Amino acid sequence: ARWFPRSPAKAVVALKTPIKVELVAGKTYRWCVCGRSKKQPFCDGSHFFQRTGLSPLKFKAQETRTVALCTCKATKKPPYCDGTHRSEQVQKAEVGSPL
Repeated sequence: ARWFPRSPAKAVVALKTPIKVELVAGKTYRWCVCGRSKKQPFCDGSHFFQRTGLSPLKFKAQETRTVALCTCKATKKPPYCDGTHRSEQVQKAEVGSPL
């Protein structure tokens, strides 16, 4: 049995709208890349237990402010929402399925 697949699984759409969160300056966050976390938009370790081969994106907030974090996992500016969730491709996708 392999712990990690040879190639990473595709991220799945967690939600079709971003989540607004207040980030605290200097704090490090782990944004869910795989879309499987039950604590969206942050990682809960689901990527590891489901053996996706994906890892969360660690980032440090530069300032305290409210931001929109992506939950469709298709943003070009991770972890921040860039509006990709409005695309036909995301809107037609099933939540929990890859794009």
